[in-house]
Amino acid sequence: MEKTSKIYVAGHRGLVGSAIVRKLLREGYNNLVLKTREELDLTDQKMVEDFFDKEKPEYVFLAAAKVGGIHANRTYPAEFLYQNLMIESNVIHASYKYGVKKLLFLGSSCIYPRECPQPIKEEYLLSGYLEQTNEAYAIAKIAGLKLCQYYKKQYGANFISCMPTNLYGPYDNFDLETSHVIPALVRKFHEAKVLNKPEVEVWGTGKVLREFLYVDDLADACVFLMNYYDGDMWINVGSGEEVSIEELANIIKEVTGYEGKIVFNPKMPDGTPRKLLDCSRLKELGWLPKTNLREGLRMTYDWYLKMYCR
Repeated sequence: MEKTSKIYVAGHRGLVGSAIVRKLLREGYNNLVLKTREELDLTDQKMVEDFFDKEKPEYVFLAAAKVGGIHANRTYPAEFLYQNLMIESNVIHASYKYGVKKLLFLGSSCIYPRECPQPIKEEYLLSGYLEQTNEAYAIAKIAGLKLCQYYKKQYGANFISCMPTNLYGPYDNFDLETSHVIPALVRKFHEAKVLNKPEVEVWGTGKVLREFLYVDDLADACVFLMNYYDGDMWINVGSGEEVSIEELANIIKEVTGYEGKIVFNPKMPDGTPRKLLDCSRLKELGWLPKTNLREGLRMTYDWYLKMYCR
């Protein structure tokens, strides 16, 4: 990408999209096209095609998606499947139709099979059953990856995909009904501290293992891949480190300054037992993350305090 290239970031207000915008601006890219959901409904094919016909972006970061944690995925599976299918289908097809030079699609590590060998290699996708708690979202994201792969195969379109691990950071969703584990715990521990609650409940046994990546590191990887990768296979993006939910909860407890007890609720679902990405392909390309978990959680909590606790 040239510094003056016309770049469309779909989903620029979300966790990933906002981080990509921050990264692009820091690197001197000065011709960004940004549209809110109110200005451009990506589930509406005509609106999307009219937008691409008018703006003709050269590069597209497809970070727009309907996302959420276990509770949201279990409660709204039809919405997760339909909205994500429509968003990615409309944007990917319009990018091909209107001559986009390159598109990067954001997948998710949660779409790998539930019982995957660890660490998870890119080629393990579709090698087993999906995790039931987020099957609808996974099916939609797999379709997006395959669309990019097949548009490249059939039409020669330079469409690539990356597979991020669990993300967190500024502009995350802190709604307890729909959030992922880190923002949910940050909010729970902060509110428990403010209200002087004796304990905080955490879903599940606390024993499952997860890998987390600070979202600004993902944005750095996305820009890197857009500039230096043109392969057919999606690329895993992770931190290379995993932590149990119990360890994670204790770190967040420390970061937020909460002094009460942590109580795990084993009646609630754990999700996939373990999920660690093999990021050797990305490492061989020359990219490594910069932010460790404790540092990233401190920055996330600082942002939460600034935005929600004025």
